[in-house]
Amino acid sequence: MRRPPTVTLRTLVLCTLSALFSWLACPPAAAGADRSWPVAGARGPRPLVVGAWDPPPVRWAAGHRGVDLAARPGTPVRAAAPGRVSFAGTVAGLGVVSVELGPGLRTTYEPVRATVREGDRVAAGDVVGVLQAGVLPHCRGGAGGASAGCLHWGLRRGEVYLDPLSLLPAWMLRRPPSRLLPLTDTP
Repeated sequence: MRRPPTVTLRTLVLCTLSALFSWLACPPAAAGADRSWPVAGARGPRPLVVGAWDPPPVRWAAGHRGVDLAARPGTPVRAAAPGRVSFAGTVAGLGVVSVELGPGLRTTYEPVRATVREGDRVAAGDVVGVLQAGVLPHCRGGAGGASAGCLHWGLRRGEVYLDPLSLLPAWMLRRPPSRLLPLTDTP
């Protein structure tokens, strides 16, 4: 026997809403995955990318060898993937944390006041430090302007720089769907 179309539509709507709410409820290191955004966004787990990866045409040329994520000073910085802390200290006056993810693969986070030490093992989503005040010379601003700050997140395999966003699964890179608000006569 054929079901009435309203039951099918109702089921579709309920399933869609259920999937949407479960996606929104995912924490930064969610879904049993071994990946995490290094900082949370202002309105959810996904931060605003204010500086895209722009590799130089040759090794010594200018370029942007990572991504900049909008975040305020004092924001917890998390490991994007599991690994071992290979460096936690200062470079050229900026706090830097580096995590070895596997043979030759390394992520870096700056400017960060480290809360981990060299040799510590970290899981995806573990706090490795706190974003320091001050603007990196290459931060391009974003929500709130350049004074809002940002985290520079880098990724290398050996001497080759890679796009750190490639560490994240596709579902973490997607923006949530837009919500339409009801039209009303009240202001």
